Amino acid sequence: MLSSIRRLSISSVTKLHYSSFQSPNSLHKLLIMDSSSSSSSSKSSQRLYCLAQQLRLYKPSPPPPFLDDDTDFEEQKLEESAGKVVSQLGFQESVTPVGKEVERFKPKRAAVLICLFEGDNDGELRVILTKRSSKLSTHSGEVALPGGKAEEGDTSDADTATREAKEEIGLDPSLVNVVTCLEPFLSKHLLRVIPVIGILSNKKEFNPTPNVSEVEAVFDVPLEMFLKDENKRSEEREWMGEKYLIHLFDYEMDNKKYLIWGLTAGILIRAASVVYQRPPAFLEQNPKFKLPKVVDKDTTMS
Repeated sequence: MLSSIRRLSISSVTKLHYSSFQSPNSLHKLLIMDSSSSSSSSKSSQRLYCLAQQLRLYKPSPPPPFLDDDTDFEEQKLEESAGKVVSQLGFQESVTPVGKEVERFKPKRAAVLICLFEGDNDGELRVILTKRSSKLSTHSGEVALPGGKAEEGDTSDADTATREAKEEIGLDPSLVNVVTCLEPFLSKHLLRVIPVIGILSNKKEFNPTPNVSEVEAVFDVPLEMFLKDENKRSEEREWMGEKYLIHLFDYEMDNKKYLIWGLTAGILIRAASVVYQRPPAFLEQNPKFKLPKVVDKDTTMS
């Protein structure tokens, strides 16, 4: 599956820049991973080892140029969504026009964890997801990545994502090797979401213990499914005169059906594109959101 990944020597690894890692603990764990042999006794398989090297070389797209102050903006007020990082809409900051103004309105920061591991049978890459509790007042029963808003004690996006994963599903941060961060995504509620990719070398060491007040179920799906047309449907929507597509992925596991869409689907499409180094087999179309002149806690993109 990952035979196309370029294998780097251990000596070349020492020359890599580690600027994409924001957590010293993650750096330490990756250095240990690099020094491991490729024998079968190593906890990390050779494919995961090569994947970690590939992803550490990834450089997110630069932010778009800043717009002039006289840019024409429109105002649109919608109800603000509370809770975790779940949104019906969410797009890469670098391809969304409002991203050009992101430094002006300084959105709240959040992070989600894209935790990858190898499946037991065929070794395919899989990603851990959650289903939000049906008792929650907002986005109840929807599928999400573990994650949430940054807190004062967090020293990095990796810290935010792994802390939230521990709180939500009991995933010990020491089991996860954080390898890179993707481009920021903007939710329609002006939340800047940083996808953090981590590798779980030994899935058997993780025993999910969901926080029942927030999480109803913990499950996993093949990452590659977010590049395929299978089990996917698209719907065209219109917002402020601009048309765009949303993609919805259906997945069934242990006789339970899950629908993955919105911000979560958008982030996973991007993550799969980076990991497998190819674009999705379907068209992506983003709305041309605009930022209002006055930004407060009730503001959304229009």
